[in-house]
Amino acid sequence: MNKVLKLSFGLLAISTCALAQFPGINLPKVKQPAFKTDTFNIKQFDAKGDGLTLNTNSINDAITSCSEKGGGVVLVPGGVWLTGPIDLKSNVNLHIDRDGILLFTKDFNQYPIVEGSYEGLPAGRCKSPISGKDLQNIAITGTGIIDGNGDAWRMVKKDKLTATQWQDKIASGGLLSADKKTWYPTEKSLKGSQAKDPGILKEGRSIQDFEVYKDFLRPNMVVLNNCKRILLEGVTFQNSPAWNLHPFLCSDLTLRGVNVKNPWYAQNGDGIDLESSTNTLIENSTFDVGDDGICIKSGRDEAGRKLGKPTENVIVRNCVVYHAHGGFVIGSEMSGGAKNIFVYNCSFLGTDVGLRFKTTRGRGGVVQNIYVTNINMKDIGAEAILFDMYYMAKDPVALSGEKRDAPKVEVLPVTEATPQFKDFHISNIVCNGAATALFIRGLPEMNILGLYLNDMVIKAKKGMVCTEATGVYIKNFRMITDDTNPVVSIDNSQSIYLDHIAYKPGSDLLFKISGSKTSDIAVTNTPASAAKSKLLLTDGATQKSIHIK
Repeated sequence: MNKVLKLSFGLLAISTCALAQFPGINLPKVKQPAFKTDTFNIKQFDAKGDGLTLNTNSINDAITSCSEKGGGVVLVPGGVWLTGPIDLKSNVNLHIDRDGILLFTKDFNQYPIVEGSYEGLPAGRCKSPISGKDLQNIAITGTGIIDGNGDAWRMVKKDKLTATQWQDKIASGGLLSADKKTWYPTEKSLKGSQAKDPGILKEGRSIQDFEVYKDFLRPNMVVLNNCKRILLEGVTFQNSPAWNLHPFLCSDLTLRGVNVKNPWYAQNGDGIDLESSTNTLIENSTFDVGDDGICIKSGRDEAGRKLGKPTENVIVRNCVVYHAHGGFVIGSEMSGGAKNIFVYNCSFLGTDVGLRFKTTRGRGGVVQNIYVTNINMKDIGAEAILFDMYYMAKDPVALSGEKRDAPKVEVLPVTEATPQFKDFHISNIVCNGAATALFIRGLPEMNILGLYLNDMVIKAKKGMVCTEATGVYIKNFRMITDDTNPVVSIDNSQSIYLDHIAYKPGSDLLFKISGSKTSDIAVTNTPASAAKSKLLLTDGATQKSIHIK
């Protein structure tokens, strides 16, 4: 038994205890906010729920008055309440009744460019419909709806719409890109798509410089910056211009029983992007969006590393994700790191990827101590489980006619910009339908290190692909695949331990082993003779690379 294996088994023993979900489990503790019962009805501040009156001042006046008087509840009753940007205040619970719709205006003039962040970089963005900075004890609750009117902001790709929808977009106004494949709502939006690093604040740039393409700088709908003790509960958040929910540098956040919705074609229409935040509970919530569903981030490249704030101590449980690029996602902007994250009892139906862990060279950052168990999936468009260190900023499922080349494989020096994935523990996975069951792709200079997967049943077109990984331990993995040539492909990887692997009897090829660096592959309790061909060795792999008992 080599040194890596001894170390990894020690980590596995610790994580198994952490994932037991029995009394005494050492999960993060999340502090809850509390509010006075005093209620401030926005009608008392001359708001009108007729869907026509702009109520920005009335709603903000109610929030300010509530906060100044010690806090309480700001009530949005039944009605359609048209408004511009809303600023939250400490000790205020913004509560939307069941028949209340908080509708943000399509008038872009109501959203000035303000300093903020974009993918961890300092940036100018249009002011968010709902925002709060340096606040404590805040909430958005109720069973009503918050609608960001995102269709007014978003560009749309032709390939993501039906012919009728595309014609309706063109008829509504706006402009097309030069190749006629993307619709933009305004000329400023189109100009922004052609600008270099649009909105990014660099030396010599100010937010005034961005006015020429202001409409391109779509706001995230709810942005909370450096806030503490937050509750988002019960509300439907939908139709955001960009990301739906974006807590940044926050602590003690609870997201409970919310519905987060965007059209499936909504570019950058993520559900929640939890960035550089600590102590978070996301539970009993539903996501159906246009980009990643539940996503963990911590800044991008040098700016994220300089900030150095990992997202850590997170629980995600009892959630359902319908359409999304990924059900549960870490990355790719994870330059500040991510650790101590627990995901369990979730279902992903129709997402492009189920469990999606992505990064790329230049990010840096370490993602570690990730625990996932009891995940059910159906109709996954690409990979059920994905680890990829060559993220290319493209949709997980290629559009019709789109060609993608495999990344060039080369060994680069290890620097602070080299990302790391290590110590992932995944168990009790059931997936009925995916393109690929398990895909692992690390870097030659920084392998993915320490993956522990057990008790999985995955029905997919393709089986398992593993490239540039070290220390992968898989036990009780049943793959029902259409493509059986091969069932398992391993390239330039070391210390791979496969125990009790079940596959379709009569498969053409069980193992394809390649690469001169491949070594120490051990296969036990697996009926290799059930395949037509047991083993193919290519590209420098030898008989010493693998041992099948």
